[in-house]
Amino acid sequence: MLARVKSFLFKNASTRQRIAKNTFWLSVSNFGGRLIRAVVIIYAARLLGAEGWGVFSYGVTLAAFLTPFTDVGISQVLIRETAKNPDPVHRARILSTTLFLKFVLIVAGVAIVLFGAPLFTTIAAAKPLLPIIAFLLAFDALREFGASVIRAMERMEWEAGLFLLTNTAIVIFGFVFLAVVPTPASFTYAYALGIAAGTVATFFALRRQFPPRFFSQFAPELVKPIFSSAWPLSLAALLGLLMLNTDVLMVGWLRSAEDVGFYSAVYRIVQLLYIIPSILAVSAFPAFSRLATTAPPLMKAALEKTLTAIFLIALPLAAGGIVLAPHIISFLFGTEFLPGTDAFRILLLTLIVDFPVVILSNALFAYHRSKALTVYATIGGLSNVALNLLLIPQFGIAGCAWATFIAQIASTAYLWGTLRTHVPFAVFTYLPIAIVSTLAMTAITLLFAFIGVHVIGIIALGGIVYALALYLLKEPLLKEARHAILGG
Repeated sequence: MLARVKSFLFKNASTRQRIAKNTFWLSVSNFGGRLIRAVVIIYAARLLGAEGWGVFSYGVTLAAFLTPFTDVGISQVLIRETAKNPDPVHRARILSTTLFLKFVLIVAGVAIVLFGAPLFTTIAAAKPLLPIIAFLLAFDALREFGASVIRAMERMEWEAGLFLLTNTAIVIFGFVFLAVVPTPASFTYAYALGIAAGTVATFFALRRQFPPRFFSQFAPELVKPIFSSAWPLSLAALLGLLMLNTDVLMVGWLRSAEDVGFYSAVYRIVQLLYIIPSILAVSAFPAFSRLATTAPPLMKAALEKTLTAIFLIALPLAAGGIVLAPHIISFLFGTEFLPGTDAFRILLLTLIVDFPVVILSNALFAYHRSKALTVYATIGGLSNVALNLLLIPQFGIAGCAWATFIAQIASTAYLWGTLRTHVPFAVFTYLPIAIVSTLAMTAITLLFAFIGVHVIGIIALGGIVYALALYLLKEPLLKEARHAILGG
């Protein structure tokens, strides 16, 4: 048994095992790392208060908003081309060219933060943070590029260790800096230094991938094909930012720093949940890239199973979170942040709509149909901004959340229909067991919330009930997961 587990965790074998292994390590990485970071995030939010936390969140969100512009999808091209073509010469040329392009884009992003952001930043207290944000942006973009190299190698166990190290550094720096000077600027410095430490560790781990004279492999003739493949995917990433990160910026423009604090606090929780489909998407993308051209029937099956797994997770998270929303906010951030409850509940509805998006996008990209993502991005991004302008002044942060939800429905419907013209997949016929199990879990959650059980206990009991219901109803994906881990 020990040998099987070791083989599952540290070796690449079948497609099913690789996806399961990579999903496990990315789950450890993202959830473990963010749970570590949550310790200092919750402490900082309570210490700084809604207004101070809003100032910090506004600055960090600005960096997150600009991150796609420092990549424009080239990391995804790197992963796809590396997975498809094992030729070491081709891989070296792709890696060298994409890294060179990455440096150019980072310089442009830093310039925008330093010289452009002060012109449209309406929260005065956030302006002194912009030089720190520029530093954070540069190092985080490099760290993410290093992570994409690791993903191309399908060594997500490396990424897990490095991400845990990065978040541990953020926590250590955060507590030290807040203990000395408890201000938004101090915490921003700590955050940036933690990211820098993770970046240095990432490139040290990848030092053999960048040998001497590495940049001599730069291939100018690849620049145009890389950008041609990458820009539609970049627009899809921008859509995600227009859905949520732009929300924080627009709340800052149209409301107060305190409203930014309320919204960004509950968004942090939803953002953590959004990691789940990203983990499955990153794990499955190399396999999608291979199967899309070599085995269409297997690609269809892999897509259906991945999407079904996404809904198995999204349904109970949305239902349980809506029931427990005020309890979760009070437990994590304190009663001061309860005005964010309605927005939190609406954002939880987006899990059902948005969870499949990253899978659908990656599948289209694997089929070289990524230009359809430009229409998707236009529908979602522009409708979200327009609805924000309409709803935020009248309904505040709840209106902002509704804008996001409506925009996601419209854009995801287009994406879903577009992919079905290339792959005749079906998902909803596989979901009755998940729906029944979610209803059972929701009933138990309502009961225990009514009688006053602590929120942690309710979450644990609800999870047990949901898992037990899936088992008793013989959900097929449970058997798939067991075979992927143990073989057979």
